[in-house]
Amino acid sequence: MNRIPAPALLLAVAGLIPFLWAALTALGLTSAADWNLPAVLGGDGRLLMVRYGGIILPFMAGTLWGFATRATGGLAFAAYTASVAPALWWFFMPGTTAETALINMAIGFAALLLIEVAFDRWELTPPWWLAFRIQLTIVVLACIGIGIWA
Repeated sequence: MNRIPAPALLLAVAGLIPFLWAALTALGLTSAADWNLPAVLGGDGRLLMVRYGGIILPFMAGTLWGFATRATGGLAFAAYTASVAPALWWFFMPGTTAETALINMAIGFAALLLIEVAFDRWELTPPWWLAFRIQLTIVVLACIGIGIWA
């Protein structure tokens, strides 16, 4: 089955909204006040991106932990180790400014994708996972890039 389950598709696309919002805010193209949104969505788009991305990066690492439960033997050790690497990266490399945090976050999401490639090759993920995650990661990295250079 290569079809993305509807709930996964819907929730993943919805999960991009905060990244897109933060990128637009970082570019000065919108603000929470323009849309009568909660104050938490206002302010510096780069900081919004750091806050939200700092949740999503370890969350996605956690999904890999779930996939690692399918592995056995030495592969299990490699899979569990790889699955915690993005969360540990973010813990040890949060950055000291919004810019450095976003650079480290971009490295984390790029590494996460490489780990997902390995999980796909190890046949630990659903058949639709990698193609979907590549698309999502491209959007996330583009948004983070906007945050870095805005």
